[in-house]
Amino acid sequence: MRRVTWGGRRRLAVAGCALVFAAAAPTGHAEPQAGALIPLPAESHAGSGSFHVGAATPIRTPGGDGGAERAAHYLVEQVARLGGPALRVGAGRGHGHGGAISFERRRGLAAEGYQLEITPRGVTLAASTDAGLFYAAVTLSQLLPPARSGADLPVRQISDAPAYPWRGLMLDSARHFQPAAVVRSMIDWMAWHKLNVLHWHLTDDQGWRLEILKYPRLTSVGAWRTPASVASPADGRYGGYYTQREVRDIVAFAAGRQVTIVPEIDLPGHAQAAIAAYPELGSTDGPPPAVSARWGVHRYLFNPDEHTLGFLEDVLSEVVRLFPGRYVHIGGDEAVKDQWQASARVQLRARELGREDPEVLQAYFTERLGRFLAAHGRRLVGWDEVLRPELAPDAIVMSWHGTSGAHAAAIAGHDAVLTPWPTMYFDNRQSALAAEPPGRTKVISLEDVYRFEPRDATLSEAEQRHVLGVQGNLWTEHIRSDERLEWMALPRAAAVAELGWTPAARRRWPEFLARLAALTPRYTALHLHAADSPFAIDARFAPDVGGIDVTLVNQTGFGQIRYTTDGHDPGADAAVYAAPLTLAPGTTLSAATFDGRERISAVWTRRVDRQALARRDSQELTLCTDGVGLLLEPAGADRPVAVDIMNPCWIYRGADLSGGARLEAAVVPLPFNFELGADLAKARTGAAAGAVGELEVRVDGCEAEPVARLRLPATAQAATLAKVALPQLPGRHDLCLRIIRPALEPLWAIDWAGVGD
Repeated sequence: MRRVTWGGRRRLAVAGCALVFAAAAPTGHAEPQAGALIPLPAESHAGSGSFHVGAATPIRTPGGDGGAERAAHYLVEQVARLGGPALRVGAGRGHGHGGAISFERRRGLAAEGYQLEITPRGVTLAASTDAGLFYAAVTLSQLLPPARSGADLPVRQISDAPAYPWRGLMLDSARHFQPAAVVRSMIDWMAWHKLNVLHWHLTDDQGWRLEILKYPRLTSVGAWRTPASVASPADGRYGGYYTQREVRDIVAFAAGRQVTIVPEIDLPGHAQAAIAAYPELGSTDGPPPAVSARWGVHRYLFNPDEHTLGFLEDVLSEVVRLFPGRYVHIGGDEAVKDQWQASARVQLRARELGREDPEVLQAYFTERLGRFLAAHGRRLVGWDEVLRPELAPDAIVMSWHGTSGAHAAAIAGHDAVLTPWPTMYFDNRQSALAAEPPGRTKVISLEDVYRFEPRDATLSEAEQRHVLGVQGNLWTEHIRSDERLEWMALPRAAAVAELGWTPAARRRWPEFLARLAALTPRYTALHLHAADSPFAIDARFAPDVGGIDVTLVNQTGFGQIRYTTDGHDPGADAAVYAAPLTLAPGTTLSAATFDGRERISAVWTRRVDRQALARRDSQELTLCTDGVGLLLEPAGADRPVAVDIMNPCWIYRGADLSGGARLEAAVVPLPFNFELGADLAKARTGAAAGAVGELEVRVDGCEAEPVARLRLPATAQAATLAKVALPQLPGRHDLCLRIIRPALEPLWAIDWAGVGD
């Protein structure tokens, strides 16, 4: 699944284009009166006139209707959080008359559907279910402008219902643990986007996060690991877990926001943390492993004997008591069978069961636990590896190997959820800009997600009904902080929301961008650290006789770029960028993207001079190969470095060697904490001078003879290497900078490199 398919992509450097950007254009236009509505309703019609909503506007709910009252109170809370009027809820039947906001029940609407009617006399929110009333309240809260004591809402009629019933995000709490408050916050903003499924990945090789009362060592041992470090193998413990009381509180909070939590207990693979706690669950006779501090695909599997299966049924018994939803995810992915095949007792068990084929043995594992879940009124969910002829008819297949798993599942009569690598894997960065946090180097932009089409035209109408919806995945190997989690999720989660809710014929990328721009101030008001990647400034530089030419762009071409050269941040009245600038060396250039008078990107600032432009950090270089490209965070660093862990090699594009240039570079050590299986043999090492290694420099190709070598520091610590002279050659040339290392540990990476006098 997510761990084995290491995604690498060469980064867009200032001088080397791997991704095409468009210069920012005048602001696009959303559907009339759509405002900040995301997802876009299925049907919306504007009328004439308006209705004023202010603090004096009453909210009416039918007497004794708890669902309507909860939706009304949510509306009050949401409007207040955004700085709107202080609305009040009062019981009493209302129909949008008498200047009120009225909730009412209306038969015949879809399960999550609603109707919202704004007339000059009032507002009516109608639905047949609690979920429908809640989503009507969400839509109305988005229509009300933030930070105003009142607003005139244009007359409108909305008839709305989702395209798909499963609109989800997956949160990996096993690799990095998020406090309960962070999980609640995520559920809160998911609901605001009409996302209704939180797939909660609670166990893996790197941690067991769910308290199981019958087996306390799962958390007292399995929830804690020693962090990987170059400097020390034992620099403290990392981990945490959720108590059952915390889980009940989170589940109740999610239910109040119409979010179903699907817990994942990953098996039979990804089991190292559990086996560290209870070694008898494993398939080997050697010493028990530690909870892993390494990333990748591990080899530890639960053994298939009766004791272990009984243990897992005990675990699932507590899981189904904690999570009342219909679904329980049992993983099933990346179960490397080496230990099963090498174990005499596992092979004996396989023969007893008549399941000598290891894939068939795993199918037995899945079938056994699926029957247990069915007996407790639950449906099994698994990654697409579980799709075999023996799979129970009501099991749900989560398709991550592209879309093929969902296609095959639907044909076989199974329900499926689309969550394909790489488009729905949000550990991939959103742009090639240096502001992106650690993760994979592959770029999955907001547009990549938005243009994904869930509908499979090759399926029959009956088969298409088996596709339940879409899901984005937040794998957290490199997402260490709460702020990074929100950055990697948003705004791509907004695109997932629209894919899952809005009919395909209504989805238009330019209009979505305009609505997202209108939504951005609300992210700020709710203190969400959403990425500005779609609107963030990127710059291209080219030396010129009269100075330095600068081209400013953003990823989407949306909005207006405004800039200053006087050291101040650009405001809404700053100069509008319309064509490349020619600036004198030493100029401080600042720029940002605006939607009208609203700034929608961070302010980008850089001193423009030849010396600064000649020095490029690792993300402004190009990775030589597309093996396992990652953005990794050195200890104590304020930014990640880009490296292919299989081959630490970079290209410095367009170095001017006509005047006898010199190369200077800084390097940093990183832990090589990766489980690569058989692919480990592909990781490049080689003979090098010195015990640590050296940086080799080649001109115009990585297979050319080295023109220079720089010795790496004798100890594993960050260092700036001595300058080395480069050959004098006419014009500009690409430099290949490869680290030759005698061993994998430590993993050396270039922090920055510069070519100058």
